[in-house]
Amino acid sequence: MSYKEMYEEWLSNPYFDDATKDELKAIAGDEKEIEDRFYRSLAFGTAGLRGVIGAGTNRMNIYIVRKTTQGLANYIKKCNGEKKGVAIAYDSRRMSPEFADEAALCLNANGIKAYVFESLRPTPELSYAVRKLGCIAGINITASHNPPEYNGYKVYWEDGAQITPPHDTGIMDEVTAVTGFDCVYTMDKEKAVADGLYVQIGADVDDAYIAELKSRVIHQDTIDQFQKDIKIVYSPLHGTGNIPARRILKELGFENVYVVPEQEKPDGNFPTVSYPNPEAAEAFELGLKLAKEIDADLVLATDPDADRLGVYVKDTKSGEYITLTGNMSGCLLADYEIGQIKETKGLPEDGALIKTIVTTNMADAIAKAYGVRLIEVLTGFKYIGQQILGFEQAGKGTYLFGFEESYGCLIGTHARDKDAIVATMALAEAAAYYKSKGMTLWNAMIAMYEKYGYYKDDIKSITLKGIEGLQKIQDILNTLRNNTPEKIGDYTVLCARDYEADTIRNVATGEVTSTGLPKSNVIYYDLSDDAWLCVRPSGTEPKVKFYYGIKGVSLEDANAKSAKLGEEVLAMIGEMLK
Repeated sequence: MSYKEMYEEWLSNPYFDDATKDELKAIAGDEKEIEDRFYRSLAFGTAGLRGVIGAGTNRMNIYIVRKTTQGLANYIKKCNGEKKGVAIAYDSRRMSPEFADEAALCLNANGIKAYVFESLRPTPELSYAVRKLGCIAGINITASHNPPEYNGYKVYWEDGAQITPPHDTGIMDEVTAVTGFDCVYTMDKEKAVADGLYVQIGADVDDAYIAELKSRVIHQDTIDQFQKDIKIVYSPLHGTGNIPARRILKELGFENVYVVPEQEKPDGNFPTVSYPNPEAAEAFELGLKLAKEIDADLVLATDPDADRLGVYVKDTKSGEYITLTGNMSGCLLADYEIGQIKETKGLPEDGALIKTIVTTNMADAIAKAYGVRLIEVLTGFKYIGQQILGFEQAGKGTYLFGFEESYGCLIGTHARDKDAIVATMALAEAAAYYKSKGMTLWNAMIAMYEKYGYYKDDIKSITLKGIEGLQKIQDILNTLRNNTPEKIGDYTVLCARDYEADTIRNVATGEVTSTGLPKSNVIYYDLSDDAWLCVRPSGTEPKVKFYYGIKGVSLEDANAKSAKLGEEVLAMIGEMLK
């Protein structure tokens, strides 16, 4: 069926409600808009759905949510998991509660119980709830840090992590097989509740989740000593983090927690930012203003689904607030957590620090210094969760810490996804601990640089839209795959990793070994002087991303080397695009 025929079908079919038809009638005559809404079905990828809210097959709406959930329900039945149920959470975005209910009622109509949170909750709590309630799967309605017009649908499996092989492709196949709406089921909510299929959850799971987080505190005595002396500014960026982040800090005893008032309340329009991303400087403008007024020690912001944490810390020498990248805050917490476990009870012989392949090499240095295993996984926190599951199944391996460069980490194994609430707790605890040593968090960061080396990591990206853009992105990968450069800037290429071909080639000797990881369209170069470059297409945007890192002898040296390598990488790619 052509996009125009599909458009007419939505206008005429009584299955679609009047509001949907009115929205579509309003674009009559706008061929470009009609084509964009109907030229394809919104793709269900390895993490689920994400798209602009609106009417059409290429949009996020109740009909696409139902259709997707029907595919998930079919897969759950194939796995004989329908008796276990599905946990469902949602964030503060527009239509999130409605999409959560539509997903639940579709599951209910298929005889599958749905445990639906009574109000918005963070992503890590959904991950926790899946295992806490013994569910076969979880659904989280969120578009993370995307702009306000977006929403999304993430699927988790019974281990609490986002779906990985074979379940990701299995669910994708079932969703694709649902070609029409005539085989999509739903039911009345009142009947679903009466039949015990629609179950509301809330405080019981909240209390258990918070208790799990508090069990990870290492130095409550230090918190008790300095709780009045640490000033924290926090922003939930209009999302789900407000209540749980404030609750955990209050219950631990931190008295001076200041929430950015303009960003406190949930609001899917995100009125104070162009998009609610804690990686963006604009997300911290209001928080930093408040921090300077009250002389705060640290400034924190969680994204709308509270799985990622942005951080600024005060440099008492200059009086300035310095941003910590995801690599920096991840290493700061990794060093603190592993170091304090060693100091208080000793490290297990099979302890492991896990990072993704695009995460800083400082993690390798930390693991080496503590004598723990360093495990690399593909980009995506679900692969860190997969490692935790592997430890449990094998009865061997102890998870100590895991993080990725995109502002996400996990302390403990209560969840199998990034957890900004536990990270907020741990950073506040670390601030108290270092204060007991006469240090700030920035002092601790500098001490790490002095101990491990001045690692600096960054990312560049090129946007190439449309079908031609997708081809150009693939051409870049193919060129790099087939023609390994001898040098990139000042650095010699030592090894070329091709994760699609599952090969690591030593450039000097020609020796080829396996990556040991699942296939992925990613190229990685190990460079001289502990530098590196990784090239991968974005999974959600028409971009090709270039992650890179260097090691310097000072902050100034590291900054200069990083800037230079970034320019040289873009120049190299620019030549390819000519």
